[in-house]
Amino acid sequence: MTDHISIRPTSLEDIPRLREIFAAARRFMVATGNPHQWAESYPSREQLTSDIQSGDSYVCIDHGKIVATFLLRGGNDPTYDVIEQGAWPHHRPYATIHRIASSGEVKGIFQTVLNFSLQRYATLRIDTHRDNRVMQHLILKAGFVYCGIIYCWNGEERLAYQYH
Repeated sequence: MTDHISIRPTSLEDIPRLREIFAAARRFMVATGNPHQWAESYPSREQLTSDIQSGDSYVCIDHGKIVATFLLRGGNDPTYDVIEQGAWPHHRPYATIHRIASSGEVKGIFQTVLNFSLQRYATLRIDTHRDNRVMQHLILKAGFVYCGIIYCWNGEERLAYQYH
């Protein structure tokens, strides 16, 4: 249960803990058949710093300890401009959830992040790697609909979803 989880903007002092969480998430992805989504160096310290400075990075805290992190960015995401083998249900303003990662210590983080995000935005988009079956399951279980294929800034394919 995650009723006791609090969420706050990430601070630069949180970066060492974020790096631990991303390492744990990468290990989990490899163990569940998704070894290629995040390279060992992803996300870089520079990317984390930029996300924090933009005000789009958040941490989930359980009993004083950071247990998860995510990026919630409002506005148009250029990687979502072109979608193949499908379509967006509508083109109303949206926010995108990126780089959600958990230490694995607390269950229900995805739903907690979704609830937080829906308090701020009516429409959400998210994407994940084709091999990330765990995330695909969580996304669909939470009520997102599959919309098609998008391509990241580096050209990698992702399965794209929208909520509302």
